[in-house]
Amino acid sequence: MEETEKSALEPDKSSSEAILNAAQSKNTRIAYQKGWECFSHWCHTEGMQPCEASPDDVARFFVELAGNERPGGEKPLALNTLRIYRSGLNDHWHNSGAPSPASAKIIDRIFQGLARIRDHRPRRVKALREFQLLSMLERCNDSRNGLRDAALLSMGFAAALRRSELCALQVEDLERRGAYQMIVHLRRSKTDAPGAGQKVAVIEGKAIKPIRNMERWLEASGIENGYLFQTIRRDGTATGRHVDPTEVARIVKRYVRKIDLDPKDYSGHSLRAGFVTSAAAHHARIDKIMDITRHKSAETVLKYIRDEESFVDHAGASFL
Repeated sequence: MEETEKSALEPDKSSSEAILNAAQSKNTRIAYQKGWECFSHWCHTEGMQPCEASPDDVARFFVELAGNERPGGEKPLALNTLRIYRSGLNDHWHNSGAPSPASAKIIDRIFQGLARIRDHRPRRVKALREFQLLSMLERCNDSRNGLRDAALLSMGFAAALRRSELCALQVEDLERRGAYQMIVHLRRSKTDAPGAGQKVAVIEGKAIKPIRNMERWLEASGIENGYLFQTIRRDGTATGRHVDPTEVARIVKRYVRKIDLDPKDYSGHSLRAGFVTSAAAHHARIDKIMDITRHKSAETVLKYIRDEESFVDHAGASFL
């Protein structure tokens, strides 16, 4: 009896781990784990245990990863990657209940120095304007791959979705509101950590036609439930597995190349940025843009608008 009562009161370890894992996205957990594995490997090559590392050791680790002459001819890691690795180290030590040497001030100074040396500027991919996207859609053929790509590109643009949001969409998340309107239910997104859910209103429009493209894809694929955008076998059948966020970027780059733009300048985010930029160019109200993008701050939206309007009524137009 006592053993039964004790087991009932003890927390289920597997449930606890599942809850802890749910606190971070899958991609974040993978990136953090990769950072810790990289650091552990480095420590073993240095003849030490990771748990014995000091702030100076962690500093040497990051300097080596950022260096131009890495062992084996490997390329220096990007500063953003190093920051993710640092977060991974901090996360690992904090979860173990130990103070993290990766959070020491010397590591702050290392990153400040690396940013200055590299003159680091955040990379901003180019936005895809509506006429560019339309040209891309015209190059999507009627194969199942082509129909899926057209649906993915048009929905990603029309709903201003992030790559992860596109990949997570399921058929059940689409709510039709008549012939020309649709509500897209997002179960979780970057700005919705608690997972309360968000809604995005999508209209058919006169050119992009995301609803029509979606219907053509669903009809051709035979998908009735589960993930909306799935990988496709060689025989043209859907696998049931969602496309990976990296595949979204590859799809964008593939069609960008077909309209003679440089794929290096574009990524999956170009769809979301493209909606904001196009809406700003057509003088949409900021609050209406934010309804679609779900930005919490107007400042982010204003950056796109300033970029688009930088040559409108230029200060030097009358004398340059």
